Amino acid sequence: MMKDTIKILQYQMLVPGPDAEGVKTPQMIKTEALLKAERACMEAKEVGADMVCLPEMFCCPYETKNFPKYAEADGGMVWKKCADLAREYGIYLVAGSVPELEMESDMGCMPMTRIYNTSYVFDREGRQIAKHRKMHLFDINVPGGQCFRESDTLTAGDEVTVFDTEFGKMGLCICYDVRFPELARLMALEGARMVLVPAAFNLTTGPAHWELVYRSEAMYNQMFYVATSPARDMEASYHAWGHSMVADPRGAVVAVMDEKEGYQVTELNLADVEPARQQIPLLAQRRTDVYQLKKL
Repeated sequence: MMKDTIKILQYQMLVPGPDAEGVKTPQMIKTEALLKAERACMEAKEVGADMVCLPEMFCCPYETKNFPKYAEADGGMVWKKCADLAREYGIYLVAGSVPELEMESDMGCMPMTRIYNTSYVFDREGRQIAKHRKMHLFDINVPGGQCFRESDTLTAGDEVTVFDTEFGKMGLCICYDVRFPELARLMALEGARMVLVPAAFNLTTGPAHWELVYRSEAMYNQMFYVATSPARDMEASYHAWGHSMVADPRGAVVAVMDEKEGYQVTELNLADVEPARQQIPLLAQRRTDVYQLKKL
């Protein structure tokens, strides 16, 4: 029987970074991040949480040049440790996102290397039950402002991710994906009652759109949104907004953090989705027969 009540621990992690002396290797930094993730899982067990959510690029400093250095194939060290943590602590683990390495070779051709921004979800037995590759890469160039191009090193994913749990269907996307309403609508139509989003908005996009976008998508599609950010580190090159939050199916903020490292534990009743969809039947009243532009 499907459960309705879920308790979620969001870990707004201060992502480990290199030291001033340049001694710490990517392997050392990933190990440090995984130790922090384990402490979050221990805390989850203490408070009786069902799920732990980690932030985007939780074991890799968020710079495009770092993604190839930190990338691992499926089944690598980070993947294995996250699977082990889910199994050991009996929780669902939304393992933020990591740089995923994929090697592809054809007969007689040079191997092709691709790197994705990938989120994995593991169930209570440590089995991978979802994998999402970020579909929309964050490429911006604001005159006089920020320039950031994920596509310099990353490849875009091409699959909508909805998966089954004991709490019903859930959707999964990563950061910039949330700005594209078509994706949220597809997840809602697939039956998702909640969408999980590892994300790292910055100090420009965060105050402008962080709360707005999650409340809007939650309200338009009448489902919960759980957005988990890294903590803000002003000594890093990329400054995350923080403010990990949860929005409900009516677009209200259920819980929100500040910018500092810490845990947020929220209990949700996913049965609230159906009354919201019945009272204002947005999905049922769509006019798909007219949603196309007419040629003049």
